[in-house]
Amino acid sequence: MNRRYRKTVIAGNWKMNMTATETKKFAEELKKIMPRAKWCDTLICVPACNIQTAAKAFKDLRISVGAENVYFEEKGAYTGEISADMLKDLGVKYVIIGHSERRAMGETDADVNAKVLAALNAGLTPIMCCGESLEQRQSGITTEWITMQIKLGLAGVPEDKIRKVIIAYEP
Repeated sequence: MNRRYRKTVIAGNWKMNMTATETKKFAEELKKIMPRAKWCDTLICVPACNIQTAAKAFKDLRISVGAENVYFEEKGAYTGEISADMLKDLGVKYVIIGHSERRAMGETDADVNAKVLAALNAGLTPIMCCGESLEQRQSGITTEWITMQIKLGLAGVPEDKIRKVIIAYEP
């Protein structure tokens, strides 16, 4: 990767594992060991219920807070979902889309595409995940599968916004 054109991003998420109280404690422990790196962007994507706590806890570190998911509609009767505008209002800059665990729960490439478009329209940076299963890898279709996921996930994304998308490979 040419760092003149793209900065390295190190991202992590903790899935459905920490409460707000545990998030605060984790941030205090991380502060002790976190290097003050400037050559990369570091971010932690957390469940929606921990976003405010994480944003406050990590404000003194060079760590951005992202979300683990977003819904593609702006508003409406979508109980339990969170919109890109809601995330942005909480200070989120990044959002994971198309994680393998979400895809395993039924999220489709069309859903991923709609979420990528919604995130970009709200000014968020989507982290679009792609990857193959063990069976697909053993079948020798990894390249074709990943290419298809990327093409479908980025369908309709304007050329000037493509550079704002982070593609994360999850084998």
